[in-house]
Amino acid sequence: MRLSDKKVIAFVSDDFEDLELWYPVLRLREEGAIVHLVGEKANHEYIGKYGVPAVSDTDFYSIQADDYDAVLVPGGWAPDKLRRYPEVLDIVRTFDAKAKPIGQICHAGWVLISAGILKGRQVTSTPGIKDDMTNAGADWFDEAVVTDGHLISSRRPPDLPPYVKAFADVLAAK
Repeated sequence: MRLSDKKVIAFVSDDFEDLELWYPVLRLREEGAIVHLVGEKANHEYIGKYGVPAVSDTDFYSIQADDYDAVLVPGGWAPDKLRRYPEVLDIVRTFDAKAKPIGQICHAGWVLISAGILKGRQVTSTPGIKDDMTNAGADWFDEAVVTDGHLISSRRPPDLPPYVKAFADVLAAK
């Protein structure tokens, strides 16, 4: 269990992309990581785009970024909501400043854009926000997964296997 000493934040809000939240959470837990679902409210049921629920373990107002080793941002429409919270952006900036793994897939790039951490970075995302990513200063690639140091990005659900493997590899190496 190569991730047994790792703690991971997985942000959640309504309209998350069901697979982009649950596939990474379950895979990382299978490798021994403790993954907390973190939303605006603790113990709140959020509903994914396709109706799959997720109950948050805690809220992003009360966590300390230093207590965690990595953060995951799922796609769907949830990132458009999450990026409006200064607390979420502060957590992402803290992880970036400390070179802790940040995983983002699909529309999750919006959160990283709003956090202001993409200038000069190599990333991918859903092609639908390619212009947003490049306008934020990133170098965008149409690839299943792009790893730039501690930043691991991916495009969409079919890319989940290589994305989660790359994220787990970076996390295990920290």
